[in-house]
Parts: sequence; C-alpha cells; structure tokens
Amino acid sequence: MNTEDTGKLVLRVALGLLILLHGIFKLQHGVGAIAGMLTGHGLPGVFAYGVYVGEVVAPALMIAGFYTRIAALVVAINMIVALALAHANELFALNAMGGSAIELQAMFLFAAVAVALLGAGRFSVGGLHGRFN
Repeated sequence: MNTEDTGKLVLRVALGLLILLHGIFKLQHGVGAIAGMLTGHGLPGVFAYGVYVGEVVAPALMIAGFYTRIAALVVAINMIVALALAHANELFALNAMGGSAIELQAMFLFAAVAVALLGAGRFSVGGLHGRFN
C-alpha cells in the first residue's frame, strides 16, 4: 500500500480546513480589523478583501485537490502577510509554555509550503498527474 498519497491528502485537507475556519469567521464578522492594520502600515484598506482569497478560496481548492500547488502558495503568502501585519512583534517571543509565540502561524505557513512542494497526490479532483495539483 502506498501511503504517500494518503499523507498528502491528510496534510492538505487538515491545513485547508483549519485555514478555512479562519476564513469563515471573517465572512461572518468582516475584515475591518485587517483593513485597520493595513492602513496603519500605509497600505490601502481594500487589500483586506484579499484575505477571502487566502482563507476561503485557496483552502477550498486545496481541500478538493484542484490547483493545489497554487492554492498552497496563496495560503503561504497570506500567512506571511499575517505574520508581518499582526505578529511581527512576536517573531522571536516565547509563549507561556516556552514555545514560539507564532507557532500556529508558522505551522500554517510551513505546512502550506510543504503542500505547494508535494502537490495534491492521487486522491484529488486534479487526478493523477495534473501540472498544478
């Protein structure tokens, strides 16, 4: 039994679902806080709507295994922006348990990079050998 494709499925679905939950929250509550952070950094607040691509569209594509590599790159970029805007002061900080203060964000970022490198695998809408899957 080849477990490589099963491992890819588990990784991309877990990452996709966990990021999608953040996107669903933003769909329900808006992106005003993100727009505020952007304008605080001298960027247009309208860029906040990009979070819907990074936390709703891209995770849904990853879960389905359709354009998985591109979707994972979008998630990785979304996480880099989140780290820069909301967590820059925590990059080298430790939490109360001695772990990194950004361990969740870092795990999302590096899992997205791993999915981008690995692709979707056989268990995906994209099938066996899709170029972007």
